[in-house]
Amino acid sequence: MCRIITVILFMLTAFAGQSSGKSYLCFLESQFVGGYDTTEHETVLYSMNHYDAMQKPSVGFDYIQRLSGAMGDWGALALQARLAYNDEHHRTGLDQYQIQLYNAYVKYKARSADLWIGHNRIAFGLGSYLDSHGLLLQPLTMYGYGYDRDWGIGATRDFSRGSFSVTCTTGTGMPLSFNGNYFVAGRGSYGVLAQDNYTVGISFAYGKPLETIGYKKMMTDPKKTFLVGCDIAYFWNNLEMRVEAGAGENRDEESYAILGRFGLLLYDEERMKIEAQPVYWKRGSERSYELAGGATWKLNTHTTLRSMYIYDAFKNGNRIVLQVYWYYNLL
Repeated sequence: MCRIITVILFMLTAFAGQSSGKSYLCFLESQFVGGYDTTEHETVLYSMNHYDAMQKPSVGFDYIQRLSGAMGDWGALALQARLAYNDEHHRTGLDQYQIQLYNAYVKYKARSADLWIGHNRIAFGLGSYLDSHGLLLQPLTMYGYGYDRDWGIGATRDFSRGSFSVTCTTGTGMPLSFNGNYFVAGRGSYGVLAQDNYTVGISFAYGKPLETIGYKKMMTDPKKTFLVGCDIAYFWNNLEMRVEAGAGENRDEESYAILGRFGLLLYDEERMKIEAQPVYWKRGSERSYELAGGATWKLNTHTTLRSMYIYDAFKNGNRIVLQVYWYYNLL
C-alpha cells in the first residue's frame, strides 16, 4: 500500500511540475491533543478513538498549488499530511508514529465540471463541504456514514444557486486497498452557503466498502451499502445550525443516524464559538446516542484553542478533550 501511495504522490507532484504557474500556498500545522476518558479510566491522547486518524498529537503541512498555463488557470494540486503520535500503539498494533495523508489530489477545471483524482472528500453529507480535519466535533462521516477522505475520482459542477457532485472511490477511507471494494456517491444541493447563508443537500451512496477506522481495517471483506442522506446548514447573524441524517443499509445492516450541530459566535471577529452536538444512531440491533459540546477560542491568527466534552451512552462513559492547534502560513 505504501508503495502505491508513494507512486501516486510522485505522479501528482510531477504532473504539477508541468505547470508554468508559480502561485502556491504552504501552511505548517501542529497540534497537541489530550484528555481523560472515564470508560478507559485513564488519560488519552486522541479525540474520537485510538484507531482514528483524528485527532492526535501531530505535526504536518498543507500545500496547495495553482496550476496555470498560457490560457490561465486550469487546475490545482493539493497535498496535506501529518506525522502523528499514537501512545496506544502497544494496544492497537498501530505504529507509534504514523504518517497520515489527507489531501493528495490533482483537480482539473474542465468546461462542464471540476474533475479530481487522488485522495479527496466523497460526495455525501456535511463531510463533502465541511472541512473537519482540524476540528474536535465531527460529522456523520466519523460515525460510519461515508469517509472523511477516500481514494478515487470525482466531479463537481457549480451552479448559481447550488451544485452537484459525484465520486467513485475505493471505499477504504484513509488506507488504499483492493478486494472487490468500491463506493459510488453523489450529492445535489440548493443554496450557496457563502452567498446565501444556507444550503440544503440530498445525497446517495452505493457500493461494497470496507469498514475502516483511521488506518485500521475492521473487516477483511467488503459489505453491501446503500445510503440516502440529507444535510442542512443555515447561518443567521452569530448563530450557526447544521443538521445531517443518513439511513439505509450500511455494510449489510439496517442503519440510520441523525446529527445536529448548533453554534454561537461571540466577541469581535468571532473569536469564540460555543457548540452543542447531539447524535443518535442505529446499526443492526444496536442503537444509542452521544451528547457533545465544545468551545473554541482563536488566540491569534495562528493558534486556536479547542475543548470538547462527550457523553457516550453506548459505553456509558464521559470524555473530555483539550486541543492546541497551530496553523501557520509559511509561504
